[in-house]
Amino acid sequence: MSSVIAATRFSVLDRSRTREGHDGPEALRDTVRLARDVEALGFHRFWVSEHHGVPGVAGSAPTVLASAVAAATRTIRVSTGGVMLPNHQSLVVAEQFGVLESLFPGRIDMGLGRSVGFTDGVRKALGRDKHDAADFAAQLGEVLDWFRGTSGTGVRARPAEGLTVPPYVLAVGEGATIAADAGLPLVIGDIRGREKMLRGIERYRSGFRPSPWLAEPYVMIAGSVAVAESREAARRLLVPEAWSMAYSRTHGTFPPLPPAERVESL
Repeated sequence: MSSVIAATRFSVLDRSRTREGHDGPEALRDTVRLARDVEALGFHRFWVSEHHGVPGVAGSAPTVLASAVAAATRTIRVSTGGVMLPNHQSLVVAEQFGVLESLFPGRIDMGLGRSVGFTDGVRKALGRDKHDAADFAAQLGEVLDWFRGTSGTGVRARPAEGLTVPPYVLAVGEGATIAADAGLPLVIGDIRGREKMLRGIERYRSGFRPSPWLAEPYVMIAGSVAVAESREAARRLLVPEAWSMAYSRTHGTFPPLPPAERVESL
């Protein structure tokens, strides 16, 4: 058991959530400060996310925020959790990660997801449709082609072409199959149920095809974890996030995170 634990690498995902009495810019600065603390604690990777037009979430430009995090740290790997390909042109995504890898060589990972905007209004503002996620496999292939110089367009992605930025597929549902077909690492959580997550992992492992990026299946599990001096103290740390998630499911917006004491009085 000890050898298994010793081989396990831990990462942190920060969505740059706002808190009551604090604004979005402060949430972003908090993300950068957290990255420094996480690095000092010996964590392997720091992830930043992409959300558009979501009240209570300041993380809207993951590659920009990843650059700020990488500039403020020295050794920790920095990744996007993730850039949502349906929202972007593949060439632009490749160029952005090419710039990041050029500025911070050997520290950047490319987490890519298939979600589209949170609401119809956001999708309209992005010029996207909820069905655009169905093209994720093709979009993923296009991004990888830009790095390999095989896009077939006659255009060169600079400075991305020829660089190696490890790609990761953030999966919900069929994303596990897409990751397996592409031969890429899988990042998956139990947001839709533990059994569905386990089935997704099994589907990924059984269907995995080796690729120039990865020789054998690689799975990363995402989850909400609270660390405190006692079980009760850890539970209290999770209360604001749990309340905010429940609120978002019934109201369609993420409110700023309140103190645990106020949540428990609601």
